This record gives sequence, structure tokens and C-alpha cells, in this order.
Amino acid sequence: MSTKEKPAPALPDNAKIVSGAEAVILSLMAEGTETIFGYPGGAIMPIYDALYDYADQLNHILVRHEQGAIHAAQGFARVTGKVGVCFATSGPGATNLVTGLADAKADSTPLVCITGQVAAPLLGTDAFQEADVISITTPVTKWNIQVTDAADIPAAISKAFYLAQSGRPGPVLLDITKDAQFTKAPFSYERCTEVKHYAPKPPLSIAAAEQAADLINSAKKPLILAGQGVHLAGAHEELLALAEKADIPVATTLLGLSAIPSEHPLNVGLLGMHGNYAPNVKTNEADLIIAVGMRFDDRVTGRTDTYAKQAKVIHIDLDPAEINKIIRADVALVADAREALAALSVLAEENEHREWLQEFQVCMEKEYEKVVRHDLFPADEKMITMGEVLRFINETAEADSILVTDVGQHQMVASRYFNYRRRNSNVTSGGLGTMGFALPAAIGAKAGRPEAQVIAVIGDGGFQMNIQELGTIMQTGLAVKVIILNNNYLGMVRQWQQLFFEKRYSFVEMENPDFVKIAQGYGIRARKVERREELQAILEAVLESPHAEVLEVLVGKEDNVFPMVPTGACVSEIRLE
Repeated sequence: MSTKEKPAPALPDNAKIVSGAEAVILSLMAEGTETIFGYPGGAIMPIYDALYDYADQLNHILVRHEQGAIHAAQGFARVTGKVGVCFATSGPGATNLVTGLADAKADSTPLVCITGQVAAPLLGTDAFQEADVISITTPVTKWNIQVTDAADIPAAISKAFYLAQSGRPGPVLLDITKDAQFTKAPFSYERCTEVKHYAPKPPLSIAAAEQAADLINSAKKPLILAGQGVHLAGAHEELLALAEKADIPVATTLLGLSAIPSEHPLNVGLLGMHGNYAPNVKTNEADLIIAVGMRFDDRVTGRTDTYAKQAKVIHIDLDPAEINKIIRADVALVADAREALAALSVLAEENEHREWLQEFQVCMEKEYEKVVRHDLFPADEKMITMGEVLRFINETAEADSILVTDVGQHQMVASRYFNYRRRNSNVTSGGLGTMGFALPAAIGAKAGRPEAQVIAVIGDGGFQMNIQELGTIMQTGLAVKVIILNNNYLGMVRQWQQLFFEKRYSFVEMENPDFVKIAQGYGIRARKVERREELQAILEAVLESPHAEVLEVLVGKEDNVFPMVPTGACVSEIRLE
């Protein structure tokens, strides 16, 4: 029998014949996707053409740059717990996603990114807008795949969603050739529930949990370090249950912020290079460290040869690769943080650590006198401080407010002083430290949680890296509040140059444009504050407005951010001035 005479394979009952492009859209809808961030182009045009027929069912947000698309998808994912989705075309469109992919990989953010690619016969010919996207993105994705056959699209997307959100979340990329988008094939969809040789959720070892509980019950100076894994596992209640039962102070990493309310009596502050004084100093005095969903980043540990040498360490992490990678664990719980904390809260005994907690209080009072009082209530400063802007934000912001920050001095100040009252209310770039993150991420956060107040605090440097996304705000009408803390410097670099490079300010001073006029050119309400006596009233008006607003606040040009752990120092050598 010739090939032409072979009978067509029987189709599943739920199958229908569609183009590969439509298969993409139908697959996304089958996964519950409601919002897509993207930018069209030649190689992904068939998918956009298919999207045209589903515009009433899928919300596509047209960004102004592909980097804006992926950061917006990150913001969406971080506040919703869902997979963020973005589209880009081939070549430069796809390569413009790379920074966002690396950022999402570092911060364990679940994304599915779909890029168009030149037709399969042209692969490897240096065709117009061809780039080897798979090779380029392999180091910065959890998984990637190039699809050249329309029939393979549903299964590839199903696997992508499963991998992106299971286990330790991360970004996944599908590169789909243009001919695969045009070709028709049978469509049916089945959600992926497992992948061979992939165990996303290791079982909790009860024996290890009992060992950890023994350490907790015998500890005199225990300290919990809560990281991003608490958010990813939805382990907020379990974290509080353990901390409150055993009376253990809780410090958070930068990405762990909002895992515990700011005003909770057991919250002792932010870890790290520009974190709070108490948790940094007391790390090297604790007799037990309970690390939950954090990876002992160098910004948290400082010098590892002097880090918590006196303490036993319990490390809870879903990813076995993180165990003993930086800091040796006495007890490792390779498990979901929620399950591990739930078990420990049952096994732990009720306890009190009043004297230990009082030691933190003494440190907090010292930091208040040396740093916080000046930051929040400057007595003799001519210029507005970043800290007092945050003080007024806290006084006016709604209870469900989400803080989105860029990278730099403003990020550290805002992270230290913002009053986190709801979980998952902190969106920032942690592991990669990506300037330009905040503006598009705030758009994504507002799209994901339209009922919540989204406040983006951004430095003048980072704001200009993706300033074009004001156009996305203009077109969508998303009521993002953008507060630019403008010191006319790349402030964090300048601070380091001042303290460690003899004030040799090498290319850090910025001559900035008129941000108010630029925002107004995009049809967005904008204002500028230079005098302290105007700040509170204008900030209140901005935050209470139902519209998108841009507020530029001129702050001290050479103000520094303290506390600070210098590079190469141990955490107990943190400086207050």
C-alpha cells in the first residue's frame, strides 16, 4: 500500500482540526490563561491572527518592548500565584526576553514564554530575524523546546505549564516555527500531570522532621529565616503557627518580605547587606537557624567562613540542589515548605524566648536612634529623604497595597520601611537585581490584582530603562501609582564609590529629563515635589486618585542607605553609619 493510500489515523472524540496558531490559543485557554503580555512581529504573526478571534476571551496587553512583556508577566505571576504568559517574535524579539528569563529563573517565578521562529526549512540559514533561541535561553530557563510540527503544540504547552509551576517554579520557553503555526493538525488537550524522571515534590522525611523538632525544642536562641519559598508554597499560616508556638523571631530575605506582617511582634526585620541591624547581628549569636525556602544568597550571608558558625542549621527547601550548597545543614528537610512547617508546628513544644527576643529589641532601638529616626523624621535636612516618602506612603496606602520596587537605594529603603500587611505584597527583582524591572512589573501586578492598590517606587535610573511602558499604562488605563525617587544619581553605585573608592564618582551622575512632561505626554497625570511641606498632601492625592499617577520626588543627592554590610565582611560587622 502506498503512503497516499494509508488510512488516516482515528482522531480522539474531542479532537478537531485547527492551525498550529489556533492550537496555541486553545491550549492556553485550556490551562486557564486569562492575560497575555506581548509584542507582535513577523514570525509570531499567525498566533496573533488566531488571537484576534479570541479577543473577547483572552486579555492581551500590548507592551512597548519585549522586556516589558516578560517583566509584566513576572509581576502578574508574583501577585496571583498563577503562571505568567508572554509572546514575542523571533530574533530580537526573543533575545529581548533573556534578561527577564534570567530574572525569573533566579527568583523562581513561573512563566510560559512563547516565541515565534522562522520556518523550519530556514533554520540554521541565518534567515531574517533568525536567532538560535534554544541555545541562547537554555541556561536561563527551567525547560525550553523548539516546536516544528503543529501536532506537537498542545503537548508541548501542557508540559510547559506543568514544569513552570510544579516543584521549584521557573520560566519555560517554547519556540514555535512559523510553518508549524500555519499547518493544520488534530487538536485535543490533556493537562500534563507528570514528567518521567522529574519528582517535583519530594516526600517529607518524618525522621528528619523529628530531628529538626528536637533541635527547636532544645534551642535557647532560635531564629527563623523566611524566604521566597514561603510564598511559593503558600506556607504563611504554617510559618506563623511554628513561630508563635515556639516563640521564635522571624527574619526575612528580600523576597521573603510580606511572608509575615511587618507589625507582627515576632518579625525582627530584613536580612542582608542593607537589611536591619538586629537580624544580621543576631545571626551570629543564634544557636539554631531555621532556614525556610531561602538559598543563603551571598547578600544574606556575607563571609560564609564566619556565618553562624555557632549555630545548628535546619534547612527546609524543595530543591535538593540548595542543600549544603552554601551553608552546611545539620538537618535537611527536602520538602514542600508548607508540609515541613506544618509538621514542625505539631512536633514543636510551646516555648518562650523572652530574653532572646529582648536582645533583638535592644538592637532595633539602637538602629532607630542611629538610622531610622533620621530616615523617617529628618530634623535638619534640606532635602526630602527617601524614608520619609515611605512614611507618608504607609500613612495613606490602602491595606491591600502591593509594593513594586526597582533596584538600587530606593529598593532597600522601600523594602525596609514599607508596611507589609498582606502576603505576596512585595514584588522586586532579587537574585538578578534587574534595573528597569519595576514599571512593567507593576503593570503586570495591577493586571493580576486590579482591585489592589499597586505602588511602584522607582529610582530615576531604573525608571528610564523601561520608561516606554508608560505607553502601556496609557493604553490599558491600569491605575498604577508610580513614585520616582529622584536623586540625579545612580545612587547605589555612587554610595559604593563614596565609601570604598575615595569618592571617585565615575559616571554615576545623571542629567534627567522632565519626567512630569514625559508622563503627561503619555496622557498620565503627573506631579513633582521638591519641598517637604508639599509632600504629604500631594502624596495623599496621588494615592487616593482612581487614575494612574506619576509622582516625582526630589530627594537628597548624596544620601546613603544604612545599615550596610560591606563586601567581604561578616554579617555581624554591619555598619550603622
